[in-house]
Amino acid sequence: MNRKKLYPWYFASGAALLFFLLCFLPGIIGIAYSFTDWNNFTNEIRFVGLDNYKRIFEGNSEYLLYIKNTLIFTVFTTIAKTIVGLALALLLTRPFIKMKNVQRMIIFSPQVMSYLVVGLVFKSMLHPTTGFLNNFLEDIGLGFLAKNWLTDLNIVFPTVMTVDTWKGMGYIMVVVIAGIMSISPEYYEAASIDGANFFQQLKSITIPLLKPVLVNATVLNVTYGLRVFDMVYSLTNGGPGNATGVINTAVYKEFSKGDLAMGTTLSSVLFFVVLALLYFIIKSMEDKEV
Repeated sequence: MNRKKLYPWYFASGAALLFFLLCFLPGIIGIAYSFTDWNNFTNEIRFVGLDNYKRIFEGNSEYLLYIKNTLIFTVFTTIAKTIVGLALALLLTRPFIKMKNVQRMIIFSPQVMSYLVVGLVFKSMLHPTTGFLNNFLEDIGLGFLAKNWLTDLNIVFPTVMTVDTWKGMGYIMVVVIAGIMSISPEYYEAASIDGANFFQQLKSITIPLLKPVLVNATVLNVTYGLRVFDMVYSLTNGGPGNATGVINTAVYKEFSKGDLAMGTTLSSVLFFVVLALLYFIIKSMEDKEV
């Protein structure tokens, strides 16, 4: 097809119809079911209005903890992955670093692994008695640092977020490296002639020109963080108690119990939260792009 030719609108009608039937329509139906008492124990579906949403946002509702945990997880992992990924990208594009491609491949490799596999491996490594980490700390004389990483209420959620950051930072690193390599060297040459050091070049050239890349990375991180399930489920299954429960683990539990209406209500809440946050992020960061 000629790329320069303008084709009639109906050329895209087939794809638009498929999108509507496979993506948009199921979402609308799910939102509609959130206003009912749909469950596995009766064939009768009754309209209940906003009752399901009221159950979620009640003052003593456990669902509020799931929403809070999801937001905390999203904020922490997004910031951590972006900072660590940016730092690694800056380091592995410096001329004095040897075997850069090998190091990039090693850091990126966890990204190609399944979240479920990573979760199960770390669950074994973080076991309080037989896990590699605690035994290693004991062997090097730092046994006082050994913890019940996945059962201690004070540290279990930071542990889950750290494991997720470790897995995802390589992807952000690769994205940022691609952005850095697209910046013309002439900018840095001119800045060097003017006497700008590395940090001045980073502040005035690299970061401003990476804004589009960082916007995309932030959107991807936020989208994943709000939808997280595999990592939490494989490491802790939302426990101990509800300490690491997030919205999607709550959805899984509600569907498992047969409360289909509450499951779709939680999914709808997640949908609206994702839309609102992504709109805010894109609008706030696009205005600052160079």
